[in-house]
Amino acid sequence: MMIVAHRGASKQAPENTFAAFELAYEAGADAIETDVHLTKDSVPIIMHDETVNRTTNGRGYIQDYTYEQLKRLNANAQFNQYYTKERIHTLEQLLQWAVDKEILLNIELKNNKIDYNHLEKIVYDIICKYKMKERIILSSFNPKSIKRLQAYKEELEIAYLTSNHKHLINRAKDLGIKSLHLKHSIINKKLMTACQQNKLIVRAYTVNKSSHIKRILDLQCQGIITDMPGEVRLAMNAYEKLKD
Repeated sequence: MMIVAHRGASKQAPENTFAAFELAYEAGADAIETDVHLTKDSVPIIMHDETVNRTTNGRGYIQDYTYEQLKRLNANAQFNQYYTKERIHTLEQLLQWAVDKEILLNIELKNNKIDYNHLEKIVYDIICKYKMKERIILSSFNPKSIKRLQAYKEELEIAYLTSNHKHLINRAKDLGIKSLHLKHSIINKKLMTACQQNKLIVRAYTVNKSSHIKRILDLQCQGIITDMPGEVRLAMNAYEKLKD
């Protein structure tokens, strides 16, 4: 089962920063999940929210900043006692960091609230530049974006993010995807059976509690997206020993 570090090891370090990514890598995560928005000058940058308010010392929408302006902000608002020099980074910088490491990247396109122009193509071109297509999962909550990503489905894994369990199999077929990233609470045995019958990959988000981890392991999902990759790795090892 794939362990995907949600915004890096985001319980230990500022989310979506290299401090969190390094900790996730050291903890044995199989993949890192991160989020991408577009700046005013069309640079894909790594951040979860549409605004910089929650995680930095700035205010306002990402789309109203150039990247040169965003570079000046501190991205350590959640852990300012321990991390004093974290910055907002670009997707390209993340790929430069990951290219020589044995780790996959799950890039979530954050276009469900602001549908950035040409985000899919811009991200795709950067992935091609670093020749990392086989190591990338692109995901989005936005069905329109998933449809646009169909242009790359032969080259990249595309995953639909959702917390809605209704008509899920039909939605997957309509969107033309083979991977679902689902809120852990909607996943049950019946749904997993249907997904298995339709050859759909299922990864569960965001799984942190020990009871939730065990439940997802029992359901045999293909991946766990978690803020705590090290703890999930330990729980998974313990689970496997019990099975033996």
